[in-house]
This record gives sequence, C-alpha cells and structure tokens, in this order.
Amino acid sequence: MPDNMYEEILTQIKPDSVFLVTGGAGFIGSNLCNVLVRHGFEVRCFDDLSNGFRKNIEDLLEYPNFQFIEDTIVDFNACLKATEGVDYVLHQAAWGSVPRSVQYPLIYEQINIQGTLNIMEACRQNSVRRLVYASSSSVYGDHPKLPKVEGVEGRLLSPYALTKSVDEQYGRLYSSLYAVETCGLRYFNVFGRNQNPLGSYAAVIPRFICAALKDEPVQIHGDGTQSRDFTYIANVIQANLKACLAPSSISGNVYNIAAGSRTTILDLYQMICDQLGATPRMEFVDTRPGDIKHSFASIERAGEDLGYKPTHDLAEGISLTIDWYRKSY
Repeated sequence: MPDNMYEEILTQIKPDSVFLVTGGAGFIGSNLCNVLVRHGFEVRCFDDLSNGFRKNIEDLLEYPNFQFIEDTIVDFNACLKATEGVDYVLHQAAWGSVPRSVQYPLIYEQINIQGTLNIMEACRQNSVRRLVYASSSSVYGDHPKLPKVEGVEGRLLSPYALTKSVDEQYGRLYSSLYAVETCGLRYFNVFGRNQNPLGSYAAVIPRFICAALKDEPVQIHGDGTQSRDFTYIANVIQANLKACLAPSSISGNVYNIAAGSRTTILDLYQMICDQLGATPRMEFVDTRPGDIKHSFASIERAGEDLGYKPTHDLAEGISLTIDWYRKSY
C-alpha cells in the first residue's frame, strides 16, 4: 500500500491527536497502527497477544510516537489507564471466528462483550473524542435479504454474532445515554497483509493462498457455492479513518464496510490458483455450524455518511495479498 494513499484523509485530523488501537498487534489493528505511526500520530497499541503477534508491530517499536501496551481489555483498570489523554479509540480487540465461538461461548462473552464494555466505559470516563469499534457482518444472521442493509437483521446463528450484536447495542446506548461518540463498522470478510494463515480457525483467503503456494489441497466447507463480500484491508483502514472525521450526527450508528460485491468460495479459490498458476486441489467437508450461506453488503449508507468508497476490488486485493504472503511465508 503506498504511503500517500490516506494522505487526504489524515491531513484533516489534528496532528497532535492521540490514537489508541486495541488489538493493535492483530491483523486489522496492526495495519491501522502502521498507517497512523508512519504519518506521525501518537499511537498506543493495546494487545494481550492472545490473537495478535509481536512480529506484526516489530518494525514500529523503534518509532518514538509508538507505544506498545501488553495488557487485556478484560481488565477495566488497564482500559482506563490506556485511554487517558486519548482522542480516538479504534477498538479492534476481540476473539474472531464463528466456529471457534461455537466451541468457547464463555470466552467470547468475557472478551467481546465485557471487554468492549470496559473500553466504552473507559472512553466515557476519560472523555475520548470518538470510539470507532469493529462489528461484523455476522449480525445479519439468517435474514435472506441481499444485499445486506443496516437495520434489516435476522436470527443470530453463533455466539460470535451475538457478541457483536450486543456491542452494537451498547454503542447506541453509550451514544444516547452518555454522549460518548461511537461508530460501529460491520466488517465483511476482511483480508490482507498480517492475516494469520495458520491454525484450524484461520480465515479462508490466507489458507487458500498458502495452500496454493505449497501445492497442497484445500478444504471446502459445504459445496463451495456459498458467497462472501471479501474486503481488502485498505478499504477497512479508510473506513476507520473516515469514521473518526465524520460529523457528530453519525454517533451511535453502524455501517457496512465491504467491497459491495460477492464471490463464491469456489470462484475465490479458482481466482487465487489462476493468479499463482496453481492447479486447484479441493477436499469437500461438512458445512461449519453457525455459517451463513450468502453475504453481500449494501455500502450506500457508509458512502453517504462517512464518505466511504472502496479503493480496491477483490482481484487487486488478492494480488497484493499474494505478494505479501510470498515474502512472509
């Protein structure tokens, strides 16, 4: 990603602003830290390294405007201390993965709900200017409508989806009851650099890329015709920055952040193999519990209220991501 990609947005933020990025050593958080630090902002990275990795932020540790806080959002006092003197909180800390949440619902309750509430309350007590927090497309549940539109949700299908839905309700409540400016971003299948390809709960794109690079078969859950709105990381960074700058009238709202298109799992795998010159090798296994069949976002409201407009489509994002994995794995 070129360094000047976000220049127009970042010049609108006061240069002495202080950012706290929770989950800052994770996939999305480390990308946010990287952009903000290299543009000169003071950044605090808050992470307990349960999902994040020190290597994601290793090259930032030498910057005087970067501080790494190794602690957990489950500890309210740690959240309170981390938010002192902060202007913007970009709250990315959470446990992801729908199937993992089905196995460990109590952990998800503790981290994703209690941890997020701790951050919101810390923002209230320390008068943080704005809290931008990560939500998820999983909150749409089993509602069949496509594209997905904010305010039209169905029955939740996993503990992970439930935690994100509760986070959104707290975000609205803190906005209306306590005047804490909040903005929720419903991410749709984000991918890109620093995303972990290892482990049984790894996301599909890094798993597919690394398997193709090694000429190994991939597991396809279900028949592969399920579709997703895959969203390159640069689009998510843009959305977070623009959410910081949006007018106060958006406080309490949630927005879809996606590419505004959909691709089946089979077509995604074929695209990756084509770009790598690899032969597709698939093993079909059972559908995972809690998974939805189709996901495709309307990004109209994010465009109108935040000025959000995707800069990278799926093919371009896949190409950039493949380049990164070739160098890193």
